[in-house]
Amino acid sequence: MSEMHLQPAAVLARGLSIGHGRETVVANLDFRLEPGKTLALVGSNGSGKTTLLKTLAGLLPPLAGTIEVLGGRPLASPARVAYMGQFHPSSFMLPLRTVDIVRMARFASHGLLGRLTPSDERAVHEAMAVMGVEHLARKPLNALSGGQRQKVFLAQTFAKEADLILLDEPAANLDAPAQAVYRRFVRTCAKAGKAVVVATHDIDEAAEYDWTMLLARRVVAFGPCAEILTPQTLMATFGIVGQFKEGRLLVVEREHGHQACGGAHEGPCQH
Repeated sequence: MSEMHLQPAAVLARGLSIGHGRETVVANLDFRLEPGKTLALVGSNGSGKTTLLKTLAGLLPPLAGTIEVLGGRPLASPARVAYMGQFHPSSFMLPLRTVDIVRMARFASHGLLGRLTPSDERAVHEAMAVMGVEHLARKPLNALSGGQRQKVFLAQTFAKEADLILLDEPAANLDAPAQAVYRRFVRTCAKAGKAVVVATHDIDEAAEYDWTMLLARRVVAFGPCAEILTPQTLMATFGIVGQFKEGRLLVVEREHGHQACGGAHEGPCQH
């Protein structure tokens, strides 16, 4: 991509190494994500997806190299970055209602004691409507099912109206209709100029995004999903072989003939 850009990249990594403490998980990351673009991080558990998201969110320091988020260091603009992890500590806090959880998204702009404005309330209720949880607004969070809670936390993330959205396995516990809603809203966010980074096991989902990064404690491949997904990269990423054709993952088997995801088939395959 050209080095001539009119605005700062949403994410710019140069020689970036990420990890925990002194342990490097992925080394020498070099990539740029522009505003209005989407990136899928694809790999098995422990491949580096969550570590990269936490580094972008400023929750883990880089071990080497440089990382810029929206033109500055991570956490320089907390109101402009929304991060949804896999673990939600607020789900154990009582007696929080669903609407209280979603309203937390606006605290980065006003602080814990700041009064929410009509604009804030609009963002909260619009996000809840998108994820179909408005009718649960007054219910305690701990009374909801796992799928309902996941939709609430997605609503919280979207209500922040951030310029960079970071989602770690957001489809967990969601039924097929809810997954379709969330994936459609990701595209809506991108059209509005927001950058979105999603960690997922789902290659079918990754095919919808502008860029895909295959991770296996290293960058196996980076580029458009349809171009980088080959039997060789699948083997290096998941230990499986297969074909990717017209947006579908076909004929998936593990090495040595062991079946994965039900053996040879056509359709999305999650790992």
